[in-house]
Amino acid sequence: MDRTYIKDLKENLGKQVNIKGFAETIRKQGGIIFLVLRDITGSIQTVVIKGNTENFEKIANLSLESVISITGDAKENSQAPGGIEVFIDTVEVLSAAQPELPIPVNEKGEGETNLDTRLDWRYLDLRKEENVLIFKVWTTLEQAFINYCIENNFIQIHSPKTVITSTESGSELFEINYFDQKAYLAQSPQFYKQMAMAAGLEKVFEIGPVFRANPSFTSRHDTEFTMYDIEMAYVESVHDLLAEEEKMMVAILTAIKEKHGEDIKKIFDQEVTIPTVPFPRISFIEAKKVLAELKVFNEKKDDLNPEEERAIAQYFKDKENHDFVFVYEYPASGRAFYSMRDEKDPTISKSFDLLYKGLEITSGAQREHRFDVLKKQIEEKGFDLKAFEGYLNFFKYGCPPHGGFAPGPSRFLMKILGLTNVREVTYVYRGVKRLTP
Repeated sequence: MDRTYIKDLKENLGKQVNIKGFAETIRKQGGIIFLVLRDITGSIQTVVIKGNTENFEKIANLSLESVISITGDAKENSQAPGGIEVFIDTVEVLSAAQPELPIPVNEKGEGETNLDTRLDWRYLDLRKEENVLIFKVWTTLEQAFINYCIENNFIQIHSPKTVITSTESGSELFEINYFDQKAYLAQSPQFYKQMAMAAGLEKVFEIGPVFRANPSFTSRHDTEFTMYDIEMAYVESVHDLLAEEEKMMVAILTAIKEKHGEDIKKIFDQEVTIPTVPFPRISFIEAKKVLAELKVFNEKKDDLNPEEERAIAQYFKDKENHDFVFVYEYPASGRAFYSMRDEKDPTISKSFDLLYKGLEITSGAQREHRFDVLKKQIEEKGFDLKAFEGYLNFFKYGCPPHGGFAPGPSRFLMKILGLTNVREVTYVYRGVKRLTP
């Protein structure tokens, strides 16, 4: 008999069905046992009576989270969760779970297991309804990103993740032994996105892992994560990039709301809001003035710290009821050497961050495409030109003006769902002290 998913039982009322999944709860009441079975589409109450001796005993001795196959009749029952029950004819135990679970999967009324312990047993933690939904939403998010890119004539690339040159300073690089020479895990596909511009591909996107040897333990940092990257040729100003990203964000959130909005509201108590365009925009200098009025200060003068990001985001939430805000024209001193400088004031870069619900989820910039200027900016940052010789070659033979940005899906998704830690939305997290499972 073909398997029936729990979500399809309504179309099979009065029929014999075969359902498969995990034994979520088992409750015995005299001569009846109620077993809640869970598959990827939901949960259903099943019932076996004592007269069905062999299968009654199987279920009575079954451990929670065992994987089973049940054949029985799907019937309406207004008192059952979801209004449907399956009356069991036969049970097959496909994989018996050990009697004592290291962490509870069904934690209702038991309090939440601490996050580190849950991550130790991630393969059990992921069985929870809310965690299944996280990765369903992530799938839709990624599909919407890909669809947007393809519909807008972006070409997908896959850049190498073993590199010989840092994209930044090298302080956050994982060094590896690559045969007889030193190499690194890539912090970003930045150089290869720019190579695509020099190659004439004009608009490219990439989805891939990036690696940062950042000794940080915050709720928003990790050492290996997925990044979405965009690069576009013939950019005339940084505002071209802002306009592109806000259209992309609207498309992504629309797809998520249409497919998962009700479930997100039910499970995470979060409303998925489709933002209006254009998003609020404020220069870095003006943002600092607003923050001074709000009495929020930061000793570092060329960046916003997390408290400042939250404050400026709340300012625009209160002022315009908007969850997004672009902060642009950051000081060049705090930005990468490849960010283009302002023609009138070279201390200002044509760069930006996108904040969503108080958290930076994207950094981007118009890039410097002129060979001589780029070489000068590398030297000004104190880097050895020889280390960037291969990169500089991209710009020797003509390269269009270009720019790009890199949304971080884990941070974005964390905020969509109202969660407080990227570990929650990362399939298997990697941090300073975590290399397992």
